[in-house]
Amino acid sequence: MDWHATIFELIDMRSFSNLWFWIALAVVWSTASHWILGVPFDLVSRARRQGGQAAEDLEALVRINTNRLLYISTVSGLWLLGFVCFILTGLAMLGFVYRVEFAQALFLLGFPMTIVGALNLSTARLIQEREAQGEDLWRYLSRHRTIVQASGRVSIFGTALWGMYQNLSVGPFGG
Repeated sequence: MDWHATIFELIDMRSFSNLWFWIALAVVWSTASHWILGVPFDLVSRARRQGGQAAEDLEALVRINTNRLLYISTVSGLWLLGFVCFILTGLAMLGFVYRVEFAQALFLLGFPMTIVGALNLSTARLIQEREAQGEDLWRYLSRHRTIVQASGRVSIFGTALWGMYQNLSVGPFGG
């Protein structure tokens, strides 16, 4: 008995029919919508409700994280952009030109996350330029979270459509 064959029979190694891919997709978007600019959103809610020390903690964390994001983008932003574009282009070519399903899955996970990354930079720049505090800061973070959640809904819907299409077109035996 070949144990490799047994494992591959037990666990479907195609991406879109694999439960682990869908769990990873849900975790990625759940994490992205909970951690706004590196700050857990429950801290934003608590600062809005309680004020005082919670609001000071939120402002300090947002200041630290926005300064960090903007410093990284200033120092190595072009190199990171080039590297991310290279990886995404490679995944898109492998996935959609050469029909490698794993590359399609990674692209459908990674591309929307780059949009969230660009949104993080934009929001960080906005918060720093306007020196947002208090109600303004909470409004910017809430708006950012709403946009991330909307992006997640669109991404998950698009990925689900593509995954269903792949599963229906390939069939149950990968043929």
